Amino acid sequence: MKTIAMSIAALTLATASFSTLAATEVQSVPASQQVVGTISASSNGDLSTLQSKLNAKATEAGASSYRIIGASGDNHLYGTAEIYK
Repeated sequence: MKTIAMSIAALTLATASFSTLAATEVQSVPASQQVVGTISASSNGDLSTLQSKLNAKATEAGASSYRIIGASGDNHLYGTAEIYK
């Protein structure tokens, strides 16, 4: 029984810590960070869906923040962002 409780506690803490590691969108280049690359994503949805996909890719790449530098399209949206660490 103790093992199950400890496993659940560990899983809960791991999930909570992953959510705090998500990249933050910024509007300008952060003073204390450097550009480490660019990412791109596409979406059939709206602009917020594209933003969510770029956030997920930035987080997956280990970025602490990202800045969307371009988005275009009509029925199919494309976006590019710089990532920072």
